[in-house]
Amino acid sequence: MQAHRIKNLFSAIAQHYDFLNSLLSLRFDRRWRRETVKVSSVKPTSKVLDVCTGTGELALAYADKIAPSNSVIGSDFCYEMLVVGKEKVIRQNRQHVFIPIEADTLTLPFQDNTFDIVSVGFGIRNVSDLELGIKEMTRVAVPGGRIAILEFTQPVNPVFRSIYYFYFTKMLPFIGNCISRSKDNAYGYLPRSVMQFPDCDALKQSMEQSGLTDVQYYRKTLGIVAIHVGIKG
Repeated sequence: MQAHRIKNLFSAIAQHYDFLNSLLSLRFDRRWRRETVKVSSVKPTSKVLDVCTGTGELALAYADKIAPSNSVIGSDFCYEMLVVGKEKVIRQNRQHVFIPIEADTLTLPFQDNTFDIVSVGFGIRNVSDLELGIKEMTRVAVPGGRIAILEFTQPVNPVFRSIYYFYFTKMLPFIGNCISRSKDNAYGYLPRSVMQFPDCDALKQSMEQSGLTDVQYYRKTLGIVAIHVGIKG
């Protein structure tokens, strides 16, 4: 899907995004984000950039580990999602730990070798050029820094996969579109984008081709999602 259509799609569902993520994942999304933070070896002094940050949920999970000594920058090309994130941190009195910046992951407005950790949660599959997106994330990471990617993937167990696919391709779009009142079938786009996204080994290879070493991945919740972590050489 073209970038401007993806931006419009997420703009339209921004107000419902957090609620539906929690509902449709049965609240596992929070655990997945915490585990992403854990495997990326964040420290209280780490400088963290979260790209495709949306409403800032993964950025705030990192902030739990580094605040108040540091802040997390969250970048996204969808302004409406950032607005929801900014409103959320104001309500939580956490605006000092989350810095939202409107920016495209393909052209990040940061100098080389800036961040200790560059992360993305459920957003890299929406980037129009996957390899360029990973290369940009790698560019702004310091040597020895970590790139962490949390993304949906396809379960490997055939029995569970058939059950999950029924929920993922039939029930999830119906519930999501009804609640969000999406006119563009936003929650039908979700399973389609996951089905078209590279599997764990292919994503690992793309990360390695982008200059990352020691790339590891961890399947979670029967393979619904995977966390990939690589080190900038």
